[in-house]
Formats: sequence, structure tokens, C-alpha cells
Amino acid sequence: MIENQYTTQNLTDKSGYSYLQVQNDENGVRIYTLKNGLKVYLAQNNDAPRIQTYIPVKTGSNNDPADNTGLAHYLEHMMFKGTSKLGTLDWGKEKELLGQISDLYEQHKAEQNPDKKNEIYKKIDEISQEASKYAIANEYDKAISSLGASGTNAHTWLDETVYKNNIPNNELEKWLKIEKERFSDLVLRLFHTELESVYEEFNRAQDNDGRLVHYALMEELFPKHPNGQQTTLGKSEHLKNPSMKAIHQYFNDFYVPNNMAMVLVGDLDFEATILLIDQYFGKFEYKELPKKNKIIEEPLTKVVEKTVKSPSAPRLHMAWRTDSYGTQEERLAEVVAQILSNSGEAGLLDLNINQNQKALRAVAYQSGFKQYGMFTMVIIPKENQTLDEAKNLLLEQIDLVKKGEFPDWLIPAIINEMKLQKLKNLETADGLATVLYGAFISERTWEEELNEISECEKITKDEVVNFAQNFFKDNYVAIKKERGANEDLIRVENPGITPIKINREVQSEFLTEILNEKSSEIKPQFIDYQNEIEVADVKDKKVSFVKNKYNNIAQVHLIYKMGTDHDKELSLAIDVLQFLGTEELLPHQLKEEFYKIGISYNFYTSADIFRISLSGLEENIVKGLGLMKHWLTSVRPDSEVYEGTVDLILESREVAKKDKNKIMSALTQYAKFGENSRLRDVISEARLKEIQVEELTDKIKNLVNFPYEIFFYGKDFNGFKAIADDYIEVSILDIPEARIFPELETQGKVFFIDYDMVQVEMSKIGRANEINTSNFGKINVFNEYFGRGLSSVVFQELRESKSLAYSAYVNYANANAIGKRNYVAAYIGTQANKLHLAVDAMDDLMKDLPRISAQFENAKNSALKQIASTRITRTNIFFNYLNLNKLDIYHDIRKDIYHEIECLTIDDLAAFYHQEIKPVQYNVALIGKKENLDMKAIENLGEFQEVTLEEIFGY
Repeated sequence: MIENQYTTQNLTDKSGYSYLQVQNDENGVRIYTLKNGLKVYLAQNNDAPRIQTYIPVKTGSNNDPADNTGLAHYLEHMMFKGTSKLGTLDWGKEKELLGQISDLYEQHKAEQNPDKKNEIYKKIDEISQEASKYAIANEYDKAISSLGASGTNAHTWLDETVYKNNIPNNELEKWLKIEKERFSDLVLRLFHTELESVYEEFNRAQDNDGRLVHYALMEELFPKHPNGQQTTLGKSEHLKNPSMKAIHQYFNDFYVPNNMAMVLVGDLDFEATILLIDQYFGKFEYKELPKKNKIIEEPLTKVVEKTVKSPSAPRLHMAWRTDSYGTQEERLAEVVAQILSNSGEAGLLDLNINQNQKALRAVAYQSGFKQYGMFTMVIIPKENQTLDEAKNLLLEQIDLVKKGEFPDWLIPAIINEMKLQKLKNLETADGLATVLYGAFISERTWEEELNEISECEKITKDEVVNFAQNFFKDNYVAIKKERGANEDLIRVENPGITPIKINREVQSEFLTEILNEKSSEIKPQFIDYQNEIEVADVKDKKVSFVKNKYNNIAQVHLIYKMGTDHDKELSLAIDVLQFLGTEELLPHQLKEEFYKIGISYNFYTSADIFRISLSGLEENIVKGLGLMKHWLTSVRPDSEVYEGTVDLILESREVAKKDKNKIMSALTQYAKFGENSRLRDVISEARLKEIQVEELTDKIKNLVNFPYEIFFYGKDFNGFKAIADDYIEVSILDIPEARIFPELETQGKVFFIDYDMVQVEMSKIGRANEINTSNFGKINVFNEYFGRGLSSVVFQELRESKSLAYSAYVNYANANAIGKRNYVAAYIGTQANKLHLAVDAMDDLMKDLPRISAQFENAKNSALKQIASTRITRTNIFFNYLNLNKLDIYHDIRKDIYHEIECLTIDDLAAFYHQEIKPVQYNVALIGKKENLDMKAIENLGEFQEVTLEEIFGY
């Protein structure tokens, strides 16, 4: 029997605070509990002078009142609106008006007469206009971005709401001041405009095929429990009839210290950090939580089937209800999921369905919740298969598990892969912090979390087989996702919100204090690539090396400076390779051999790069290299496999032409490049069918004869060089000439695709000048100040002021190589009946660069602080350098950017805007339901042209 190696001990730090620490925990996590019940998880990571922070609250949509679903998620949004000190010009006057708005919402919720409801809403809109005069939008984000924070966000799920920031470590105390203020006082300002933005998020979800199926699956799997009966976004009627009083009550009930935690991982001092946390968060008062009755689901005793429809391709989801995360049943379900489908693609679904091309794709996975969980299988059938036939394919694999018809080595290999993934997860500040807050939400001790792998190691094959025989019965839910019109889409009228005036030039006393408070300075550190990257020659190959200072995981990358521009059939050859074996090893045996030694592999193909990557324990990495060389040089052609691959490719193309996201991506490329789009440069169906598989296997065998360079990330470079020599051939072939794809001028055309959806999505694409490295700093600040983020001009105007979108941005994107063009992109997703307002608003914004001095200085200082506190580490050292080389740069360009931003003025940014952005003309990619479009609004965008799927995809 394998014994658990981790045990918890009680310790006391130098300041007298007691904490828990787990013996043998290489992460050194300390867990404090303040007197008010607040849990504090601290760990050190010295990659950069930054701290990853999470503030998890142990509540989510499962605690929404039954008549106010979506409340927890909407509260999460309102937590970014400031407090009685942050975000207000005159709290006394604003508070009185917000009270009136709250009372009106109660009347609105109770009123049943539609006309009277509209009258009340008009009054809400009217008073909201008055209240907005005292509101300062996005002051929380201004405060947090002034620290140099990144990744500012939050999410809500079943039993959790988590607030996220990554901050420079010298700004820890200011961050605590801001967050203490934020969590002490809920103010529902700018409520009705944000509510409309949340409704736009609800609309996006309606257009999201994955959510459609997930909601149906959860609803049937949990007919009583909130897991399935209350979606995080809530019901439409509840979103349109909110209660500000209910939101305040929820905040008062659940946002209490004994239901919250602070998770900080980074370059921190334990004692100093806990003192500061106690100073700011120790003042919150402990409060008893509302009592909840545990909801128990009756066991499923039959098959429950449901059909949903959307325009995308058919697929089937099947799910069995499991026990909660961390239970033995959940562990066994996770192992079975890995037996069926794993990262090495050596599972039963991987080999028997995917490898044998019996369906387009099949996967299995286990999801553990705080209460209950779900074991899920998904299959995308081929065109000639019914969903019932696809279901039988999945059930056949379950039967194999029940019979124990899987190799004995598979479970140990799965456990080793789990260990490897855990090692990877915990090596970064964000990875460790994420696991820590997950343990808090699921009410697991850190000892239990660390011992989880040991518990899995105790699992035997007999136990798995016995579990499968008892667990997998006719007790599942099957959701059939068919192609057709979704008749459950909810389309609503624009409520007629009057845009509010954004107070841009003013700031609250609280924000002023934060901005004026000086912190110790972090000096930027710029990397010397020549010093950090060791270079050697093995035969005729350049081999670069970066030392892994963290663990025993190594990586090898074979990098070819050729891609689909040089040979567009290269990616086809690699696709076919996935299904082929060698003279010695069958295809499934190859995958098993990689999985046995814990080596994962990946092929990456782009326009100008082809890369073969291997990753795993350093002791096995050369074995993986040898296995890869064997595969490439001894690949065995199989005409039947190739014919099956062609069928899969052709069917996958049809699936892509039904997928909204892929259509929008292709449409955007068409708007950018027209008929010369790389995405359209596909191998024709005729050519696919005339190719002989030997042409492709010869192409694969010749890969070792083309020039390439090697990047090794590990510990022992000399050892690697000595052994790698045996696997390297001298290059005898030249890289083919690349096809040139001209970057055409964008000239005011609108390319439209008709698609049945609630929203309409618009992306304006404009070709700008060639890349100029001396503008990198200006572009950095422009994107921060004007185009992206919660405190950007675009976000404030389109979302905060006018409630036109959940997502809207303008982005200036640099080209990735000398001689190529930069592009400006402006995106908005909104209801079709708001499109004309969105078009006008975006056009007005981009007529000139608004000059808001305080906002500009904040964006500038935020950019400087982010550069100063960022460190380039691990494999990023090499890959950053590789990308810089495309720009003819061989030093850390961040040094130039930093000095450029230091001297930047708003006049400089305005001059840049007038020279580089204002002259740009745009093409537009537009997708939505044609009958809902306002064609007059579209006329303002340019010359309208409805295009076909065949035109944009090239097939």
C-alpha cells in the first residue's frame, strides 16, 4: 500500500501568527486563518517581482435566489463599479438617487402590466441620468491599473466568485487598500447600463453552441440541484427584472471574511505580507452564513434523452452523475476518463475511434464540483452516421473498460502523466495560486490536495473494472445536438437606455490618494539573450539551450523555417502522419510507446514555421527524440488510412462552415486579404483525392534532410548534445521558395454572412503602414489608453456610457516580420437592433484621439510598471528571441520601448494617431441574421457585399 507523504503541521511565524504548512511541500505554502475567519494562502515564487492574487468567495450561482437567477454573476460585475469613496463625486447626492432607483426597480419587478413597467423603466432611466452626474466610471480599474496590474478580471461559477489581479510586489499595500475598500462597501452605480451589458453577455451565450448543449446536459443531470437548475448567467426574465435590494442582501450574506480567502503567490515576504493583510482585512467582521438545506438528487435509473438544435454540425454529449471532487468515486471516474481519452492519445476512444477514423472526434472527461460531478463523453459523428450510431461507438468503449480490456500498463502511465501535469501546474505563480483557490472553494485541505496523486496511485485495475461495472448502466443523460433552427432563442427589444455622460476628467479623493502615494521603485531588468541562450553546433545544426532552473521537465523543439507558404501540402502530410505507424510499430503502438515513457509530442505548422516539439521528464527526452526519428524516417504508407483522412478533412470543412466562430474568423481574413487570404489557399478536393499517400510519406521522411535548428530546455546540455548527435542527419535539401500573399489595401467594403444568431458581430479591419519598431511604445500605450481594457476610452464609451456591447475593442497590431503591414482592428458584438448606434459610436470615437490627460498618464505609468516588473523566463527566453529575429532585432526590445514610453506625451500619441491610424481605411466583416439588420446603418460602413461560405473558406 502506498502511504501518503504529506502531513500538516502547525507553526508560528516571526510575527507570532500561527499557520499551517504541509511537510514535504516543495511549494512551501503557508495557510493562515485570521481571527475573523479569513483564510490566507501564501507561497513564494521568484520568477518576477510580481504577485499573482486571487480573492475567492465561496459562493456563486448556486446561491442565487430562485426568483433572481444571475444575481451572483451580476454582483461580480458591480464589484468593479467602486464604493462610497471610490468612483463618486458626491456620495451624499448620489446615494439618495441610487436609493430612488432601487425602489423603482422593486416596483418594476412587481408590476405585471407591460405599459406600466415601461413607464417605470423610463423613470429609472431618467433618474439614472441624474445619478450618473456624480458617478466616475471605471475608477476601480484606474486605481488598479495605476499599480501596473495585469490580468484584472473575475469570474462566477456554481459555487465560486473569484477576483483576479497580478500586481508588482512593491504595490502590495496599495492593492490591499483598494481591495479592502472594494469589499467593504457595495455601491450599485451605473446599474441599468451595466445590466444591459450583462444582457449582451447573455445574448453571446445564446449564440454559443457549447453553452446550449452544456445547459441542457446540466438541467437533465441535476433535475433538483442548482447545478442544473440555475445557470450562472441567469434567466432572461430575471435579468430584465432585477432587484438591487436582493443584490445588496446577497453581498451582505456571502461576502463575509469567513466565506472568503486571499491567495497570494509570488515574490513576497511571508511575515510582512500577513501583517499587511491582517491590517486591512482583519477589520472585517465574522458573520454567520445563511443556513442552506443540502439538496440530494435521486439516483438516475434510466436513460434521459433530449434534443437541442442550432446551425452548427451535429454532435452527441453523454453524461453520468458522479460524486463530488476529491471523493474516491470521482477519482475512479477521472481514471476511467483517462483510460478512454488522454493527452498521449493512447486511450480507448483515441485509438479505437479517433485513430481508426470511425468519427470526426471523440473525447471523455471528468468534472468534479463542490457537490456532485459529471463524467462526460462527446462525439462528433461523420456525415453518414446517425447520433444513435455514434452513441453506440461510445458505449462500446465503456464495455471494454467494464471487461478490463485495456493494457495493464495504462493506469500507471496515467498516474505518471497526472504527476507530470501537476508539476507543470505548480511551477508558475498563477498555476499554484489557481490550485490553491480551487482547494479553498471545494473545502479541501492543502494536505488532501497534495496527497491526491498518492490516493490515485492506490487504484488498481480490478478496482477500476469493478467501478465501471457498477457505475456505467442505463443511468445517463444524452443530449443530441442536431442541426436546425434554435427555436428557444430569446430576442428582446432595445429598452431605450439614454447614454450617460462619462466623467472623464475628474477623480475621487480616494483615487487621488492612491495615485499620489509613492511606492518603492522596481528597476526594469532587460535580458541579455546572448548570455541566457547557450549555442552550440551538432553536425550542421545550430542547437540553442536554456537551462531549466525549476524542475526535471525537459523540452526539445526541432524548428524548420518553412511552413505552408513554402509547401501547402506539408500540413496535410502531418495530418496523415497522426494515423500512420512504421514498419515496426502499428499506429496505436507508437502512441502507446510515447505515453509509456511520459513524452508528449506536438506538431505546429504556420505560414513560415514548422515545429516538432517533445516534452517530458529529462531522463526520457532522448528516448522520445529517438522514437520521433523512427516515426518520421520509417513511416509506413497506408492508402486506406489516407482515404479515411481525406474523408475526415472534407467532413471537417463542412463542420467549419456551420461553426459561427470559424465563419467569423474566415470572414475577417477575407475582409483583410480578399481572395488572396491564406485561409482560402486550401488543397482542393480534386487534388486531395488524386494524391498518392506515398507522396506524403516521402515528404515526411525527407523532413530530416531539410535544414532546421534545435532548442533544448533542460538541465544537462552536454549530456543532451552527446546523445542527440545520434539522431541528427546532415541537411541535403534546400527549403522551397515561399509563396507571397500580397497585403491588399482595405477600401471600405462590407462583407456579410447571413447566420441565425441573436447578436450581430462586426469587425473593422484596416491595413496600416509597415512595421516600425520605433513606434512599439506608442502602440503599447495607445492600446491600453484607447482601445482595450476596462479603463480604455472604447470600453467606457461603448459599454459604460451607451450599453451597446459586452465586448468592444480597438487594437493596433504589429506585423510579425520586417516588410509586413500592421493592421488596425475595431470589434463590437451587439444586438442587431443596436447596430446603427454601435456603428455611429465607433465612428465618432475614431474621428480623433480623445485627449484625457489623467487617463493617458495612468495608461502610460501602467505600461511602464508592467515592463519594469516583468521578467522573461523559461522557454520564453528562446521563443521571444526567435520572434525578435524576424524583426532583425537581437536585443531585448523592451528596453527601447520602456525609454520611448518614459518620454511619451499625449501630444506624441495624438501625432501618432493622426499619422498612423486616422488615414486608415477599413473593410468590414459582418455576421448576423439578415432579416434583423438595419441596412441604413450598414450603408455608413461601406459598399455592402453578401458573400458565400465557399468564397470565404475557399472550398
